[in-house]
Order: sequence, then C-alpha cells, then structure tokens
Amino acid sequence: MLPGMRHLLGASAVLSLLCFGCGNGAGGGGGGGDDQPMIDGGGTPDVAVPAGYTRLIGRSWTLSAGQTDIYRCVRLTIPTDTYITNIIAQAPAGTHHTVLSIAGANGTSGPDGEQDCGVGTLGMVMLYASGVGTDPLDFPADVGIKVAAGTQIHLNLHLFNATDSQMSGDSAILVKTSPTPPATLAEMVFAGTFLLRIPSDNQPHSFSYSCTAQQPYTLFALWPHMHQIAIHQKVEWTHGTTTTAIHDKAFTFSEQSYYPQTPTIQVAQGDKIKVTCTYKNNTGQEVTFGDSSNKEMCFSGLYRYPAQNAGLFQCTEFPNGAPGL
Repeated sequence: MLPGMRHLLGASAVLSLLCFGCGNGAGGGGGGGDDQPMIDGGGTPDVAVPAGYTRLIGRSWTLSAGQTDIYRCVRLTIPTDTYITNIIAQAPAGTHHTVLSIAGANGTSGPDGEQDCGVGTLGMVMLYASGVGTDPLDFPADVGIKVAAGTQIHLNLHLFNATDSQMSGDSAILVKTSPTPPATLAEMVFAGTFLLRIPSDNQPHSFSYSCTAQQPYTLFALWPHMHQIAIHQKVEWTHGTTTTAIHDKAFTFSEQSYYPQTPTIQVAQGDKIKVTCTYKNNTGQEVTFGDSSNKEMCFSGLYRYPAQNAGLFQCTEFPNGAPGL
C-alpha cells in the first residue's frame, strides 16, 4: 500500500500492502454524526448508511467471472476541515481491502474521481485500512483524525472475484465526525516485517521485528494484518526492563478486528514495540511477502496519539536494510 516505497524497495510486489477485505458492520459511539456534510467521491450506495454515519468516499465496481487481484481507486478533495471520530468500511463481497490515505504520491494525486490503479497506488500518510471482517473503529473520547480543508484523500480498493459469475458492488468509507476539533489528533502507522520466507512443511514458523519509540505516544488500538496461512500474532511492549504482551491471539483471515487497548498503552521514548507473526504453510510451495491473499504479510496497525506526522512504515523491517519511513 505504499507510497514512495517503489524507489526504496524496487519490486512492485513489495510496494504492495494489504490484502485487506472488509466487513460492513455498523458501529460505535462518539462523534458528531451528520454535523459536517461530506462530499461523496462516487459510486451508488447499495446499503443504508448506519445512523449517525456519513458516506465519506466510495465507488461502484464490476468484476468479470474469475477476475482477481484487481485495484480500483477514487480521489476526493475535502472542502472543509473535517474531524473523524468513528470509521466503518462498507465492503460487499468482492472487496478484499480498503485503504484510505492522503493523496500526493505514487499516482494518488490528480483530478478528483475514479481511476483504475495498482497495489502501490497509495499515499504515505494513511488514515484507515480494513480487511476481511474488520469491525467499526471508534476513537477514544476527544481523539480524532483531522483532514484539513483542501486535502485530497484517496481510496484504494483491492477487488477479488473467485466465482464463475460476474460480481458488482459499491465499496465506501463511512464516518462520524465532530463539528469542533478534538483535543488530540491521532495517526496510524505499521509495525512488522517484509522479510518472510515460509517453508511448506506444515510446521509453525514465526517472524519478528521490533523498533524503538523515538517520541512518547499513547497507543489506543491495534489492527493485526496477515493473510491466509497466518495462525497467530503477538505484539509486545517493553518499558524499561518489563515486557508486556499487549496482544497475543490466534489470527483468522476472515475476522480482522481492531483491538482497542483498555487502558491505553503509554509508550515512552526509548520503549520498544515488537511484532511476531506465526504461520503454518501446507500449500506445497514456499510463501513470501506479497499483496495477494496467496502471499503473506506481517503487520500490526498501530493507532496512536498525538499524531507525529510519521511515515506509514516507521516501525517496519525492509529488504536489503532499507530504513523504515
């Protein structure tokens, strides 16, 4: 999903990111609902928007039978300062991921409207991502994401039709907003590794990466993201000499939930965050990193505040020693 990484990582497969698919749940509290009007980026809604939510951006699409790993995008310029406090992905069958980012790199800028695109057509500042079965994300009280007036946002959809019939749908991002600025602004970054080589021996294999916090922050939600042969993810926080597992759960591709941290995690400068992903491969061939659901990923999305204007992959391990952004 990732902007500016083509020059860092070379191969477009690495540029990829997120074979997310989405759930359409209705959700959570907080926020100002319809207090701020939104301009929809396109599409024809095929489901009712849940009470209190507004359709921020979306588009319709059609896939031929057997058409897989297709990417469709849409851009929209936000007319007024907008403060997002709750998010849902509307993702009918065929939607394998939604990635909402700020336009400006990797083909994400241009006239508002729809475009055919690729896995790497993503901005480096991400606002939201979802995968199969992702539930609503509700921010803590007085916390939200700001999208400034005049900012162009970009929605990337990964679409997948493994059936023998044509498939159509309308995928969108639905939000609640606040009419006034929240006390604290948040951001999302990824922690994990691109360096995956999983042998096909039907045995568990784990891959880990840790990074050091350069500034203090409050971690309030985690979003584990892996693919179909993933079985477990563990996220650990080391503060001083104490290491705490803040997430340690089995992973299921069809249930990619956000995990609120209650109480929130107060990460100090110098603390470490470590992500460990475990897989069991019985496909008959080695599985490496890639955007397709037949490849694998090892990321945990970290929602945190205050926003530090960090690059999306600030806490990730790259091939050939390329630094995180």
